[in-house]
Amino acid sequence: MTREDYRARLERLRDAVVAIGDRVHAQLDDAVTALFTDDRALARAVIASDDAVNDRSLELERECLDLLALHQPVAGDLRFVVAAFKIVTDLERIGDLATNLAAYTLDSTGSSPPLPDVDFERLAALALEQVERALEAFVADDVEACFDIADRDDELDGRCASVTERIVRTLIERRIEDGRRNGGWLRDGDSRPPVEDVITDVSRTFVIVRDLERVGDHAVNVAARTVYALENSEELLV
Repeated sequence: MTREDYRARLERLRDAVVAIGDRVHAQLDDAVTALFTDDRALARAVIASDDAVNDRSLELERECLDLLALHQPVAGDLRFVVAAFKIVTDLERIGDLATNLAAYTLDSTGSSPPLPDVDFERLAALALEQVERALEAFVADDVEACFDIADRDDELDGRCASVTERIVRTLIERRIEDGRRNGGWLRDGDSRPPVEDVITDVSRTFVIVRDLERVGDHAVNVAARTVYALENSEELLV
């Protein structure tokens, strides 16, 4: 293979990483839409599309391994191929999380997400934005944008942590009220539903928030791999 063919193969790999990233971002967007609109047909379409994403990610991982084995790239090329391999893995995992969100739609009773005062739309928008910005930084070789993505992840993490604390507090409050009811301290109708009646709802809240936070973490990983490829720095890697 000539040097020109080798360079073209690297460029095709770059384009393919961007393409699967765009596909995963669309998959996540559809999953979020399905979740908040109870669109079960869209949720099923998201789940059905995951096999294609998984298959394509395996193809790209094999391409990275072939490039490493056959051409033994060095310096920047080596870092790019290694970073591309790991970015594909992170993107595939975002696709898995999108599938999870779609599955929650199918498992729901059609009601809105529990703890309705939680700004789920903002959490989802932040996660989607992080993925989009990470892909843009990869395309543009923008190191500064990568560090900005890591900084902005603090908002998503903070919001998710706040919701998790509220979930725990809600369960504790319900458990205390159950104890008072069972002890005869509360009359029927004097308390909110017993803890068993809210466990399913708060559990659903927890897994939605957990998966949106993980989407943000994988977006930061994509940014970190980009920095590594460009500057041989592992500063953002965790």
